Amino acid sequence: MSSYLVCSVPIHGHVTPLLEVARHLVGRGDRVRFLTGARYREKVEATGATFLPLPREAEYDDSDIDASFPGRVGRTGPAGIRYDLCTIFIAPAGAQLAAVDAAIEDEPVDAMLAETLFVAAAAMLSRPRAQRPRVVNLGIVPLATRHRDVAPMGLGIPPMRGPLGRVRNAVLTMTANRLVFAPVQRVSERVFLEATGRPPGGLVMDWPSRADAVVQFTVPGFEYPRPGMPDTVHLVGPMSRGVVSNLPVPSWWADLDGAHPIVHVTQGTVANRDYGQLIRPTIEGLAGDDVLVVVSTGGRDVSTLDFPLPPNVRVAPYLPYDKLLPRTDVMVSNGGYGGVHHAMEHGVPLVVAGKTEDKTEVNARVGWSGVGINLNTNRPDPVTLARAVREVLADPSYRTASARIGAEIARSPGLDGLVKVVAG
Repeated sequence: MSSYLVCSVPIHGHVTPLLEVARHLVGRGDRVRFLTGARYREKVEATGATFLPLPREAEYDDSDIDASFPGRVGRTGPAGIRYDLCTIFIAPAGAQLAAVDAAIEDEPVDAMLAETLFVAAAAMLSRPRAQRPRVVNLGIVPLATRHRDVAPMGLGIPPMRGPLGRVRNAVLTMTANRLVFAPVQRVSERVFLEATGRPPGGLVMDWPSRADAVVQFTVPGFEYPRPGMPDTVHLVGPMSRGVVSNLPVPSWWADLDGAHPIVHVTQGTVANRDYGQLIRPTIEGLAGDDVLVVVSTGGRDVSTLDFPLPPNVRVAPYLPYDKLLPRTDVMVSNGGYGGVHHAMEHGVPLVVAGKTEDKTEVNARVGWSGVGINLNTNRPDPVTLARAVREVLADPSYRTASARIGAEIARSPGLDGLVKVVAG
């Protein structure tokens, strides 16, 4: 039996995939402790793992991030990226690290398994190897390791081939380091010196490149090529696939009989308070089209859709994806990493719109890989969104590309690949 400490910031989209990791390791008979926010205690304990609470200084309510961090309201682009990194993710690193140290002192571990935005992992890596456990990065956001063939993480810029592309990337990296991320690095240096007495040892958000191993939950077809990538990086495919849902189907399910193309739209389970971002533009833009628009409100009551619904709209708080996605012709999404992989697993092409958190990078990969159209905005207008949906419906190349990556996903080891890395 091995012992692992799983670590995540208290944000739904980060905790949820790590619950799958915990459940899988516990199922093997391993000892798993899970350090995250108190809001997720019951979900952690349901996996069989032992819940460990983050200290108050590293806690916040992710159900309304803007209320928890009012300073982020109105910040977009580089200013928004800097604020989120400095305030939400880097500032709590000292308190996170103290909790990690206490957990390891109480019970040594074979490895610390941390998602990319749990910045205490970067602080841990600033210590000599003899003074820390093995640190494994769990890649539940796009791969963050720097490479001369890839633009800096966070800008959402796809690769450009050849020497010109490398020159472009070098210029972008220098500019990003000096203008966009310089304040982020200064904050990280201060936080790390206070917490460990050592600087970060490199750019703080490039910490996965210094990890003892990176387990990235995607496949090569959906990640930018990085020739010469170190053998510490393992692309194992998404962690959950072919999951049978026990959700009941809604009363209107028989309407999904194949008579009309099905367009599924979702804003996920967190960024769903403002339907004007994606759900309403999709409904309004496709109101006159010969399609069925199937809406998931991400758990909110359907009555919260307080605007007129055309006859071609069907709504439910949650939907069983194992039954819905095989019937879906286009998925409209804000670009959550897990949701996009679910769509590709079933060969469903996408229209994506989202520029917050990691979504800029996820959606750039949607466009680059050919599996869909990236609208490159947080709030598309109905006309633009409907035009993109119609293009994806009319052009079979998008579905072909998604099916190609779906075949890669079917061949990938997923969580068994993680076990091979952490137990090896």
